This record gives sequence, C-alpha cells and structure tokens, in this order.
Amino acid sequence: MSTGIDAAKQAIRTEIWDLLERECAVERGVHGYIPAFAGADAAADGLAYLPVWHTARVIKAVPDRAQQPVRERALRDGKLLYMAVPMLADDLPFYVLDPAVPPAEAASRRTAARIAPKIALGQMRPIDMVVCGSVAVNRQGARLGKGAGYSDIEVALLQEAGLIGPSTVIVTTVHPLQVIDAALPETGHDFSVDLIVTPDQVIECGPPRRPRGLYWEHLTEDKIAGIPVLAARAAGRRS
Repeated sequence: MSTGIDAAKQAIRTEIWDLLERECAVERGVHGYIPAFAGADAAADGLAYLPVWHTARVIKAVPDRAQQPVRERALRDGKLLYMAVPMLADDLPFYVLDPAVPPAEAASRRTAARIAPKIALGQMRPIDMVVCGSVAVNRQGARLGKGAGYSDIEVALLQEAGLIGPSTVIVTTVHPLQVIDAALPETGHDFSVDLIVTPDQVIECGPPRRPRGLYWEHLTEDKIAGIPVLAARAAGRRS
C-alpha cells in the first residue's frame, strides 16, 4: 500500500478522533481505537428496526466495544452470532457467542475470551450480515477503521470461504460526527458498507465494493505471522 495513502488515512482518523473528543461524543483516550461513541445503544436499536435485521439469521460482528450493543441485541433476538477473536490471533479465529448466557455478559469480549467456543472458517454458516466498526465513513460507504486492517482481512477470508456474497449486508454503527461528506482514500483490499446507522439516521450507501479476497501484497510478514490462519496459508503457498 502506498505510504501516501496511509498518511492520508491517518490524518483523517486523527481529525475524527480529535473532533469526537472535543465534542464529548466519546470517552477520552479514543485515539487508536474504534470509538465507543455516545448513542451506541440507540444506533443498535435503529439497526434492529430495519427489515434486513429481521431477515438476517447469521451475523458476524467485530469485538469492539462500540458494537457491543449490536451484539447484545443480536443475542436477544435469537441470531446466530459470530465474533472475531481479537486480532484473529488463534488457529480458530471466530467465537460463537452463546445465547443461553445473559446477552449483556455473552456479548462482552472479555466473557467471550473466557467461555465462548472458537471455530474455524470451515465450521461457519453463510453470513447474512456483517457488522463492522469505523473511525470514519462517508455516504458512499467508504470507511476507515483504526488502521490495523483486521476487518479487511476478516471480510477477505469470509469472501474466499464463500461465507459472504452479494446478498450479505455490511453495516457500520457510528456517531453522526463520524459520517463525512468528503471522499476517503481507498485501496484494493478495502471494502465498503451498505448501511450506516447512527443514533438518529440510517444512510443507504452504494454500489457495494468488495475485495476479491486476500491481497497478499498488502500484508507484511509480521501481520501474516501474527494471524495463524494466514501463516498456515502462506506456508502452503510457499510449499
């Protein structure tokens, strides 16, 4: 990836983090994280009102605190809910969250790390909805995460495994201040979202932009080594 694009993305992230802190829309110390924004519960309620939520049976969500209300709602509504292991740092890179545990507890990434079973890509069911976190997103659906690239890798892995397709809806929940009108820098491995849900608005985006799969040339050796499923694939590519 171009270092110029990296720098442009980071400048926008910093601008949004500063804005959210200045407007007291997040707790202090948000830099470097997906913002746990004020109104996250209301955004989750807004998402749960949509027809695409009601028809979704299988949901994959990120482990960020900003999306915990969405994970709780999914469990309360009886969805099959997968959550990525933080940084995909396990041979089995996804949790299955247990609807038998009280949702507020089961949806916590700390609880998941203690009690949730982990599964491999090959054990997962096709996914109806992907819920991702964002630092910034525009009305065309381009988004910026916190810069680590794990959401892009998750989507690429799911795409290659045939677990997401054209009918899969990708959603992000954010604070209104995270929605910008300007274009966002993008590269080949970036995906777009279909819906943006804020505490008081639903924005339909499009057309969707999906990666064809993993872009190995965009992955560093350290990143590959830190994600067991990638390390195993890389070893297979070399053999």
